[in-house]
Amino acid sequence: MSIFSFLKKRPVFTPEEEGRIVEAIRKSEKRTSGEIRIYVESRCRFVDPVDRATEIFLGLKMENTDDRNGVLIYVAMKDHQLAVFGDEGIHKRVGTKFWNEEVKKMLSEFNSENYIDGIVSIVHNVGEALTSHFPYEKEDRNELPDDIVFGK
Repeated sequence: MSIFSFLKKRPVFTPEEEGRIVEAIRKSEKRTSGEIRIYVESRCRFVDPVDRATEIFLGLKMENTDDRNGVLIYVAMKDHQLAVFGDEGIHKRVGTKFWNEEVKKMLSEFNSENYIDGIVSIVHNVGEALTSHFPYEKEDRNELPDDIVFGK
């Protein structure tokens, strides 16, 4: 075994877990013009994870959706921090209370170490909200990739 074996980062999710999350995103997005992205990193660089989620949201150019209905689910695994950031189109319709409730639900799952279930559940719930306010129409297209973005 070489020293490089020890330097490899352990994957955050198994391929099956990652597939389950991506499938939840795709399933949710088939019913809405909205977009959902997941960003996972080990540590949050800011005190407030919403500030970090905002930075990432803008860095991923998620504000460029036609209806301003992108949603970022942010998770800092080692710091045990998370946030949900919705662009102005969806935020105007669901409000801060919705995001706070979803974060509470996800925290409950995370506190029980049900990380994948927590992420899949919030993707489903956000997808339902997006479907309610931005239903899928024939001309809709997938504006953002569905894959999970992994930071450092």
